[in-house]
Amino acid sequence: MIRAICTLLSLAGLFGASVNTFAGTIRIESGTYGANCGAHHGNSTRALALHCNDVDTCRYPVFSPATSRTRSACKADFVAEWSCGPREFHQATVSSAANNGGVLVLTCVPSTGAGK
Repeated sequence: MIRAICTLLSLAGLFGASVNTFAGTIRIESGTYGANCGAHHGNSTRALALHCNDVDTCRYPVFSPATSRTRSACKADFVAEWSCGPREFHQATVSSAANNGGVLVLTCVPSTGAGK
């Protein structure tokens, strides 16, 4: 039993995710690359959901999707929207998608640091 839990935690670490039974888990609502440049809302939802659904924290590397149809001179943003339960909704943006190399961190772990 303990070996199975350790294996699960190790596998989660390999994929940039962590598992925590005390926090809600991420449910991706939408992922959009380049909406600020005219791209269709939700064009990256599937990829983001495959990477981040059902974990409490996820590190998502932001890259331009192969199907991106943004204006070539426009520096595209990446916007992620997710929920952690029925009443907790979050949104985060990587401005100009960090030139294809930014990492967006999504979490459902409650913050307990200063100011909370």
